[in-house]
Amino acid sequence: MAVGKSVGDEIREERRKAMSRMNGKEKFAYFWDYYKIPAFVTVALVIAAASFIYQYATYKDYGFYAAFLNAGVSDVSQGLPEQWAAEFQEYAGIDPKEYEVYIDTSMSLSTADISQYTMANQQKMVAMMQTGSIHTIVAETQTFEQYAQVEYFSPLEDILSPEQLEKYRPYFYYTDMATFPADDFAPDEVRDLSTLTIDHTDPSTMEQPAAVGIILTKDNALADSRLYAYLQDDKYDYQGHPAEVILGIPVSSSQPELAVKFLEYLQLGE
Repeated sequence: MAVGKSVGDEIREERRKAMSRMNGKEKFAYFWDYYKIPAFVTVALVIAAASFIYQYATYKDYGFYAAFLNAGVSDVSQGLPEQWAAEFQEYAGIDPKEYEVYIDTSMSLSTADISQYTMANQQKMVAMMQTGSIHTIVAETQTFEQYAQVEYFSPLEDILSPEQLEKYRPYFYYTDMATFPADDFAPDEVRDLSTLTIDHTDPSTMEQPAAVGIILTKDNALADSRLYAYLQDDKYDYQGHPAEVILGIPVSSSQPELAVKFLEYLQLGE
């Protein structure tokens, strides 16, 4: 070893001499053999850092988030959520520079499905519920009633004005609070509510009716789309009646008026 040179210096000197005797093709092969893994790691880190910086710089809070559960997206409805989001953002006057509007039709939930995808969706829902990030939920009767049973939706009488109550009353969805679980009900216990026979459009048949949703199965833009088209099959009934599509306003929403505005945008009953 030369005086004053470390082992690292000697190695680098030998590599320099070897590289000086190589042509371009040989240099590339040498580089590929010795440096491909560090190069890949470096590139990956640069991409990850750039992605993080971009997301941080462009991140926006949700000005309105609508969760369409079990929507059954088809080719016909492709692009519709993005179109609705853009149109509703303008309709509701939500500043696009500050906030994002998102119509989420990607989530699928089922008590009979314990796949990783479904469990991930359930965890996402729970997290967003806790933070109040969801402004409205749209779901078919079975899923909607499961959330109604744990009192997740605001009573419409607490949200709507007298004029709005009159306008939307023909579309009210009622849940029977007499069927709610007892205080000692375990959160992970599965209750088979499908064995009950309940007409959720007729409060006179219930012991303790509560209006917690708006039925969107007809007379609005959602009904004219192909979302939830699978419910038209006769086998999709629930509790002795045809399955409906219902919109509810979460109790955790800090801006319930936006959900009402969304009803106006869908032109329900017009």
